[in-house]
Amino acid sequence: MSAAAYGIAVECGRFDRERIAKDLSLTHDEVARVESVLVGVRLLQSVPGHSHQLTPVTPDAAAASLVGPAERQIRDLQQAVTEVRAQLMSLTPLYFEGRRVRNHLEAIDIISDPARIQALLDHLGQTCKHELITVQPGGARPADMLDDARASALSILSRGVRIRTIYQHTARNDLPTRSYVRDVTLQGAEVRTADEVIDRLIIYDREVAFLPARSAREGSFPGAAVVREPTLVAFLCSVFEYLWEGATPYVVESQRPPSSTDELKWSIIRLMTKGYKDEMVARRLGMSVRTCRRHIAEITEQLEATSRFQAGYNAARQEMLARDTARQPY
Repeated sequence: MSAAAYGIAVECGRFDRERIAKDLSLTHDEVARVESVLVGVRLLQSVPGHSHQLTPVTPDAAAASLVGPAERQIRDLQQAVTEVRAQLMSLTPLYFEGRRVRNHLEAIDIISDPARIQALLDHLGQTCKHELITVQPGGARPADMLDDARASALSILSRGVRIRTIYQHTARNDLPTRSYVRDVTLQGAEVRTADEVIDRLIIYDREVAFLPARSAREGSFPGAAVVREPTLVAFLCSVFEYLWEGATPYVVESQRPPSSTDELKWSIIRLMTKGYKDEMVARRLGMSVRTCRRHIAEITEQLEATSRFQAGYNAARQEMLARDTARQPY
C-alpha cells in the first residue's frame, strides 16, 4: 500500500492525499498512516516554504538521508578500532619480552602452602591430556591417601591419559597398596617397583614437574618445587625413564602379601655389604627399621650366617656359584 502511494506521488510530483485516497480506496486515516510511513523512510519531504505539502524524493537520496548518519558513525568507529588495534599491536614486542623474562623467573616456583599445592595438583590432574608419570618412594602409602589417589587416577585414565608409577619393592607387601595397584592397572595404568628410587616426582604431560622442596632443616619437606622450564623437565623425564627401564613390573596376583622378594633381599644384602646400618638401609629402601631388621634376620638365617659380614660373604659366594653354573655347557 505504501509503495503504491509512493508511485502515485512520483507520477503527480507531490503527495496528493485526495487522489491517493481515491485511486487506492483508502480512508483519510489510512492515507495519514501511509504518509507517516513514507515520511519516516525519507521518501517524502516537505516543500520549502510549504510545510504541509510533501514531494517525493529518489530512493537513493532517501537512503542517504536515512542511513547516512549511521554510516558515518560506523566509519568513525572503524577508524577508532583501527587506531586502537595499531596502538595495542605496537606493544607486542614488549609483551613477548616480558613473557620471556617472566617464564625465566617462574621456571621454578616454590609453594609452601599444602592447600595451594593440592589445588594445583587437582587442576593439572583434571587438565592432563597425554601422560602422568610419578615416582613414589618410601614404601607403602597411607590408606586414606590411596583412596584419594585411586579416584583421581581412575578419572584421569577414563580420559585416555597414560599413567606410569614407580614404587619401591617394599610397597609390594602392603595390602592397601596392592588393592590400589590392582584397581588402576585394570584400567590401563602401569606400575613398577625398584629397590631404590629418587625423591618423590610427579610430571604432567612432560610439561610441569613437582619435586619436594627441601628446607634448610634436613629431611623437612615444607612444600613443593613446581618446575616448568622445558630443559629441566625433559631431564627429569629422562631420569624417570632410566628408573622405569630398571624397575620390575608390579603384577598383582592375589591379596596375600608376598614374602621378601629376591629383589628386596639382594637390595638389603648390597647395602649391608657397603657397611650401612639398619637405620640407613631402612631409609634407602623405604621401610621401617623394625621391618628392615626382620628381613635381615630372615636373610641371615637363609644364608646360615652368624654375622652381617658373613651374610654378605655367603651371599656373594652364592651369586658367584650361580654364575659359574650358568656358564657350564650342557
